[in-house]
Amino acid sequence: METTIHDIAKKLNFSASTVSRALNNNPKISEATRKLIKKTADEMGYRPNILAASFRTKRTNTIGVVVPHINRHFFSSVISGIEEVAYKSGFTVTISQSNDNFEKENKITHTLFSNRVDGLIISLGMNTIDFSHLKLFSDKNIPLVFFDRVVDEIKAHKIVVDDFDCGYLATKHLIEQGAKRVAHIGGSLNIKIYKNRQDGYIKAIKESGFEIEESLIVNNSLTREDGTNAAKKLFRNKKLPDAIFCANDTTALSVIIYLRENNIKVPENVLLVGFSNEPFSEVVTPPISTIKQPGFLMGKKAAELIIHQINNKNTKQNFETITMPTELIIRNSSTRN
Repeated sequence: METTIHDIAKKLNFSASTVSRALNNNPKISEATRKLIKKTADEMGYRPNILAASFRTKRTNTIGVVVPHINRHFFSSVISGIEEVAYKSGFTVTISQSNDNFEKENKITHTLFSNRVDGLIISLGMNTIDFSHLKLFSDKNIPLVFFDRVVDEIKAHKIVVDDFDCGYLATKHLIEQGAKRVAHIGGSLNIKIYKNRQDGYIKAIKESGFEIEESLIVNNSLTREDGTNAAKKLFRNKKLPDAIFCANDTTALSVIIYLRENNIKVPENVLLVGFSNEPFSEVVTPPISTIKQPGFLMGKKAAELIIHQINNKNTKQNFETITMPTELIIRNSSTRN
């Protein structure tokens, strides 16, 4: 049987209301009595009934977080930022990963909705093209914040970087290093960030007087296997690329491995730039040039925005899209001595 406040009250000969106030740190109960009641509660294995409390307050003090891949440094950094702010504000965080699978993302968000999270922070899966599972939150006035992979169709706070500018800068850098046939391995164009990165790539190519060659653009899910397959496809061309801009570092790493296995040297034969500044990008040979995103700061900002919404649900919200700073980090993979 679960220990209740009535069991504690009976053992200590206090009223149940006194026990309840003590466990909730009510200042009307003396410190000595609070300590005694809490010590006895611990000894008796008492657990607060969170469900009953949330039913009364209509809050669970829980924030749901859904990311495509927890094992990617960028997403784990965002989670760290979210948790730091949430913990200090008295919220717990429930973390799930969609693995870029729409059906899984759909099921996770419905479960979080059913469990009455106070708000949801999410970055879309690669294959998400229907947003009804997210409109469920906005329609019910449950705070929602998007980061990185966002949805234009839903009014909510959004935290992003300038992916167009990042794609442009990465490609421009490769061209400035002497590249004349720059390839691009990008993500699904259903996701806005990958379309913007590709559009930035296209602008840099056109601006430099080169033609856009469809054979030099490959779109996929940006996994290790996809990176290898994209490299195989690019190097079956009659005219080989002399540089590649990859939309993430995971793909860039698999391209380097494929090229090494085929005796194609980076950067001597092919220049390479990735995206996200994963920890491995600095320690592989050669170190990978990449775009650094402020994941931790994005997470902190997302948590601050959603907690403000939760605490001010009855106030009209002015939603904003916040663009965070990025940095092109130039390493050996994209420079020729």
